[in-house]
Amino acid sequence: MADLAEVKQALTQPGTVLLDVRTPAEFAAGHLSGAQNLDFRAPEFAQRMALLDPKKRYVLYCASGNRSGKAAVLMQEKGFLKVVNAGGFQALKEGGLPAQ
Repeated sequence: MADLAEVKQALTQPGTVLLDVRTPAEFAAGHLSGAQNLDFRAPEFAQRMALLDPKKRYVLYCASGNRSGKAAVLMQEKGFLKVVNAGGFQALKEGGLPAQ
């Protein structure tokens, strides 16, 4: 799992995509500003992941860092080279990242 400084640095890179891999209900209850929801537990996760550009940088988070860690490994196995597991939403929000 990346530390907060690494996450903030990755988010300043042009074209970085912020992915919230929690459920749509968790996402609706609050998420980081600019995040896209891609539910790791959804049956169509692999198909939706396949539509992403593997050349871009991705910063993933979930509730604790567990799902985002698993999603990051899956993405790396599929050829995504720049994937950062940012960990848990609450810690990121408390660390000063803007949330909605």
